[in-house]
Amino acid sequence: MKIAIFGQAFNSSTEEALVIILHYLNNKDAATVFLIAEFNQKIQEEKESTFNDVQFTDVLDSSFDLLISIGGDGTILRAITYVHDLNIPIIGVNTGRLGFLATIQSQAIIPAMDAIFNKAYKLSERNLLAIETFPKKDDFDTLNFALNEIAVSRKNTTSMITVETRLNDEYLTSYWSDGLIVSTPTGSTGYSLSCGGPVITPDTNSFVITPIAPHNLSARPLVITDSTEIQLKVDGREDNFLVSLDSRIATLSNDTIIKIKKAPFTIKMIELLEESFLDTLRKKLLWGEDKRN
Repeated sequence: MKIAIFGQAFNSSTEEALVIILHYLNNKDAATVFLIAEFNQKIQEEKESTFNDVQFTDVLDSSFDLLISIGGDGTILRAITYVHDLNIPIIGVNTGRLGFLATIQSQAIIPAMDAIFNKAYKLSERNLLAIETFPKKDDFDTLNFALNEIAVSRKNTTSMITVETRLNDEYLTSYWSDGLIVSTPTGSTGYSLSCGGPVITPDTNSFVITPIAPHNLSARPLVITDSTEIQLKVDGREDNFLVSLDSRIATLSNDTIIKIKKAPFTIKMIELLEESFLDTLRKKLLWGEDKRN
């Protein structure tokens, strides 16, 4: 197997997980291990470390069999910018906080790696969102996709913005709010959830539109089919607003038209056979933590 390892930061938890993974993989003659250069740079900034039998790479290609993300969900969101449409499966080792995507705890790394090498896992295909702007924005030339959500929000003001929203060219409404989130099922447990959006199972073919602190008190999250094309136009007291694709942020002018639709590729997340989304909900959101249960 040809395996890449990625992380956004290097601390004691990350180091512990990385050492366990490398020790395991170094004992596998069939595994060639690469550290993504961005991760190695973070390591060298914190600690001059050298790892045996490890190579380095700036980019991934279709020859890779697996990407291991060490960190939290945000690290996986960053990792997908390397995977793009290459169909490389991703597994997340959780050294962060909540961990809806990065579900493998450090103490479970070795059983998880055993399962991967024994092919005792399933793949969960996750739909993404793609953005297009008119006029064109260079920031989105290649990284124009998001696994969790695309959101527009106010910039340099405490005043509300108005987000005119159309679905398949039909006018829906104009949200008076701090912004608007368009979320995938994967992202439904993230920013959208904190703004009152519903939890959507990952295999559902839908998106959800969730206003951020709406002044229209009747405005509620709206679940739509993922074949819908969404068009947004922002107006406000300032000339610019922010648009975020997961954790990547750009500034757009108010004359920009945004079109959002399903991306033409998916991200493949590895799930161990004993794992399920419902099990993760119970663990992470403490569903069922009731004396009556």
